[in-house]
Amino acid sequence: MLVETQDAAEFRTRIRRLQASDPRIDWSSTRIDTFCGRLTHPTTHRLSVFVPAAG
Repeated sequence: MLVETQDAAEFRTRIRRLQASDPRIDWSSTRIDTFCGRLTHPTTHRLSVFVPAAG
């Protein structure tokens, strides 16, 4: 997981910063998830990278 936050604006800002500053990230293997909130759990945004199993 690279980024996890409950603030959608912060999430977009952090992704833009990563795109501009971290050339090591293979963006074709990233995944964005939005976990919808309920009354007791806020909506959460997550950016993660697929990591293949070793060997």
